[in-house]
Amino acid sequence: MFSFILTVMVLGSVLACAAEGRPEAGNALMEGSAEAVRFCLSAAGPLCLWSGVLELLERCGGTEKLSAAMKPVLGRLFPRASADRDAFDALSENVCANLLGLGNAATPAGIRAVQRMNALGPESRDELSLFVVLNTASIQLLPTTIASVRAAAGAAAPFDVLPAVLLSSLCSVSAGLLAATFLRRIWR
Repeated sequence: MFSFILTVMVLGSVLACAAEGRPEAGNALMEGSAEAVRFCLSAAGPLCLWSGVLELLERCGGTEKLSAAMKPVLGRLFPRASADRDAFDALSENVCANLLGLGNAATPAGIRAVQRMNALGPESRDELSLFVVLNTASIQLLPTTIASVRAAAGAAAPFDVLPAVLLSSLCSVSAGLLAATFLRRIWR
């Protein structure tokens, strides 16, 4: 449905410009399309690099070490999921990817974590809701995706937003966790 709406909008714009006798709009459309492709290709490089770093980290056992380092915090937030090795590994891999700012690389681990947490039964629904909040807000220690987009757009210092990203992500995670905890108590 979205592609249909987008197609109608683009064709409508082209036809309106042609009816008004403004051929420069066609040039702008072609230049904008070419710029969008250039931007996507330049942003894809860093994203592939950091996704590869995460894959290497996983293959050499680094995610297990990160999982062990996060066990005290994540174990308190997710006691049922931390009892299941597969669920906890997927959960911690998702959190690690989000810490590195790799939202796209975090998705497969997040899906595995949700599937394993669902398999634990209905009593893990509170933890599942908390995981969704944590995954959505996600603390970013290294905002690689944002930095790659800024670099592709020509920013001189793509990581200069690091303090703002860290502060805002800490605030959003804190607010989300507090809201989830508060609403869980009210719901019961």
